[in-house]
Amino acid sequence: MPRPRRTDIGEVNSLLYVGNSFLSFNNGIGWHVSRLHASANPAIRLRATSAAITGGGLDWHDVESYFRPNALGSYSFDEGNNVVFNDLERLFDVVLMMDCSQCPIHPQLKATFRAYAKRHSETVRRHGTKPAFLMTWAYQDRPQMAAELAEAYTSVGNDNDALVVPVCLAFAAALERRPKLPLHMDDKRHPTLAGTYLAACAVYAALFRRSPIGLAHVGDLDAATAHFLQSVALETVEGYYRTGETSSEP
Repeated sequence: MPRPRRTDIGEVNSLLYVGNSFLSFNNGIGWHVSRLHASANPAIRLRATSAAITGGGLDWHDVESYFRPNALGSYSFDEGNNVVFNDLERLFDVVLMMDCSQCPIHPQLKATFRAYAKRHSETVRRHGTKPAFLMTWAYQDRPQMAAELAEAYTSVGNDNDALVVPVCLAFAAALERRPKLPLHMDDKRHPTLAGTYLAACAVYAALFRRSPIGLAHVGDLDAATAHFLQSVALETVEGYYRTGETSSEP
């Protein structure tokens, strides 16, 4: 696996997730990231939006359209369930993208992954926003996918000077330590609540470069399981970035 060149993304106050059903199970990775962020910074609101197409790859998304005026992010809901209209200088600070679960390594789709990672990264930057990629996890019955996905995402991140969140490596590390911990649903690919929470902890640790350990948000998980997942996420993110060269967004 190549070393990740980018290990920091700078300040993040708003976030667009682009992907598929992996994003939306169990209230969604983004929802849990926002709750983790609120646990650590209750006075600072993280504005986040998710664009998920079930079964979809990056080539299914028209990322340019997500930046059209008075559309995504133009209004949101506060803690009292009131509509809040956002007066924004910049629509999003970061766009975090994932491809379909096999696309980066599939013989007929991996070239498309690279092409659309480049296209969407250029689109995102043209709008004054930073691109990043979420490294999706291996199937439960195909653990060999982990190394292939890690190489593909790290390579694409390097090619596009984009941060990569090593969720795949966090899944592998958690299962190595606790092989009976259910991170996958019965279909062997979609995440259980524990899998979604682990992914969210990795995203939180990577984007904000802060520890999720001890944060109050644990969803419906028991405290011991949540602490284990928080710890694995932090160790994986720190270990992955230690192999790279320090590079921060201005």
